[in-house]
Amino acid sequence: MTQPTPIRREARTDHLELALRLAAGGLPVLPLRAGKGPFGNCPTCADNACGGRPNMKTPGPCVCPRPCHAWAAATTDSTVVSSPAWKAAWRHAGGVGYHPGGAGVTVVDLDDADAVDWARATLPPTRTVTTTRGEHWIYQGAIRSVNRVRDSVDLKSTMAYARWLGPGTGTMTAVPEVVRALALRKPTVVRPVPRAVTVPTPAGGGECRHRSPSYLERGVAMAEQRITDAASAVHATVYRTFLAVLSAHGRCGCLTEAHIGRLFTAAQAKGESPRHCSDAWTNARTALGM
Repeated sequence: MTQPTPIRREARTDHLELALRLAAGGLPVLPLRAGKGPFGNCPTCADNACGGRPNMKTPGPCVCPRPCHAWAAATTDSTVVSSPAWKAAWRHAGGVGYHPGGAGVTVVDLDDADAVDWARATLPPTRTVTTTRGEHWIYQGAIRSVNRVRDSVDLKSTMAYARWLGPGTGTMTAVPEVVRALALRKPTVVRPVPRAVTVPTPAGGGECRHRSPSYLERGVAMAEQRITDAASAVHATVYRTFLAVLSAHGRCGCLTEAHIGRLFTAAQAKGESPRHCSDAWTNARTALGM
């Protein structure tokens, strides 16, 4: 009797081999889960306990060998990509991701046919990659990443990741001014009413008592990115993220309205309404007895 072909095992091996080829070509890569999201923090790094990696230029104190910091873990180092810790992730990976900003490019992610039609009528030609729902238009040059700059249009570059779906077709051109303008445009956000985001009165002048103000800043930045990177279950991700931030910083008095506003802005950029944000925040405080 013919034995079935081990499709899943071969696919996982292919992911690692592809990642090594891309890294050798200068593309910072990372493994993605089957749902296209990055692997979450390991127990050591949970809730940003390690200090996190806020950006690629100053990666922070974390020296975790696992790819558990999303886009900030992306690397071109083949020894890291093929290390035992990363191989464990590749065995469960559903695809290969990369950090566009680290490669000096910007991905205009077009999620449906209407968005593709808009791009064809508005943007200059560049390299394009077909996706499951639309297209990726890839331009030379790194800019700020912003979700939902238009209906079904995201910009992925710095502090973001994209899924590798092939080299695409066409010649890559420079990021056009129309795309740069979209990145600078702030999404329309309705701020929550103050009483919906009330926090305990600062006991130490607003200083984070756990480590330092920079620890709080990294924690809020990682929370924003966690919400921004949510590919599914946005409601649950927002609630869990609010819960984690409040658990770490809600009792020491270091959270300010500005910090909370940043979290609400990130959530609303993913489609959450002001009411959903306020409800999630209130529910998280209630769960923590605050």
